[in-house]
Amino acid sequence: MGESLVIVALLLACLIALLLIWVARRDANEVRRRAAEEASEARKELQRQSADVEQRLERIAEREERFEADRERVRTRQEDREEQLAARKQELDSLQQEFENRLRGELARIAQLSLEEAREEITERIRGEVERENRALIRQSERTAKAEAEHRATAILTTAMQRVAVPTSAQSIVTMVNLPSEEMKGRIIGKEGRNIRTFETITGVNVVIDETPTTVLLSCFDPERREIARDMLEALVADGRIHPERIESAHREASERAQQRTIEAGQKAADEVGVSGLAPDLIRTLGALRLRTSFGQNVLAHMVESSYLAALIAAEVGLDVDLARRAAFLHDIGKALSHEIEGTHALIGADLARRHGESQAVVNAIAAHHDEVPAETLEAVVVQIADAISAARPGARREELDQYVERVDRLEKLAEEHPGVERAFAMNAGREVRIAVQPEQVDDAAAESLARDIAQRIEKEMTYPGQVKVVVTRETRATATAS
Repeated sequence: MGESLVIVALLLACLIALLLIWVARRDANEVRRRAAEEASEARKELQRQSADVEQRLERIAEREERFEADRERVRTRQEDREEQLAARKQELDSLQQEFENRLRGELARIAQLSLEEAREEITERIRGEVERENRALIRQSERTAKAEAEHRATAILTTAMQRVAVPTSAQSIVTMVNLPSEEMKGRIIGKEGRNIRTFETITGVNVVIDETPTTVLLSCFDPERREIARDMLEALVADGRIHPERIESAHREASERAQQRTIEAGQKAADEVGVSGLAPDLIRTLGALRLRTSFGQNVLAHMVESSYLAALIAAEVGLDVDLARRAAFLHDIGKALSHEIEGTHALIGADLARRHGESQAVVNAIAAHHDEVPAETLEAVVVQIADAISAARPGARREELDQYVERVDRLEKLAEEHPGVERAFAMNAGREVRIAVQPEQVDDAAAESLARDIAQRIEKEMTYPGQVKVVVTRETRATATAS
């Protein structure tokens, strides 16, 4: 029993010893591992420090190289400057020597002059210097005056344009007429289309009846015809009686009302701009311009706008405001007669104003607004400026519309030149020409020949897109009155 205990004790002692040895080895391995890691970190840190030192040494070397290069450039520049200074000094010495030589020669020459000769020479030199200084001052004054004038002109025009706010006055070639009901369209067309044919033949206006409910379109390049046709159609719709005879009487009544509207439009425009004392014929002529356009811009609206601008500009520069306003208001009045009288609208308008008692200043401003005659007053120049501002305003004019109107007007005039033609109307945007002939002069066979002749003239003398259809209408009426 005692021996067993001893053996167990020995075994326990051995186990404890082994355990202690294992723990000691583990601790030793951990210490060695930590030491190895610390040594590795130390080597890495040493490598980083070495690389940092090498980079710093490289940067220091680069800085030294740049410093040496800069010092070399500075030295080279200094040497160049010293050379330039030496050359300049030599040039100055040469100029000084030359001046001294000239001065000695001049003094020697002056010493030989008399008192009177010396005085004259000095006076001549002083006069030359003064003239040169005066010329320089004049040039400077001219530049200053020009700059101030441009600035002042810009301010005046800007002020005038800002104070005149008007809408764009481009016009269309289509007028819309509202109807009370859809049933009215059938009455306008008439039996077998006789009403609409009579309406288009008398007015020279296309009546477009489409699927739009209670609406009829009147299409024509001539605004006077379109206005009369609109008035006619509204009167016929209001009356309710629509047949060829009633259409003819409505056309006569609408034409008479158009004359009154013309006078009212002219007087309204004159009252709007504050121009009084105009002759009745001038008022009537002005009113006729309410339906005329120039490159799409309403002529009467353009004249009103130009009158406002001219008055504002004249007030800014201290000119006669009433004269500028009156002349600008009348400057395009000749456009109402340019298709009837030969000549430019400026000269036609000036002659019309002269015959109706306008002053010479107004007449000259009208005639000179396109530089066809010299301007005699500053107000005439103001009229030119106002006209140019109104016409050049963005959106005011469209050249295509005016060219179109000119083309279709030429179509009508070409057809009316043939004998026997009573009336000619360009329809469907100039793609059709309807011609009414005098039945006693043109028979049925001659009507066909006339249509061919007109078509051939259009081909030879005009340029147009697509095709132009020529329609000749010959109508014979017999009328008797029972009493």
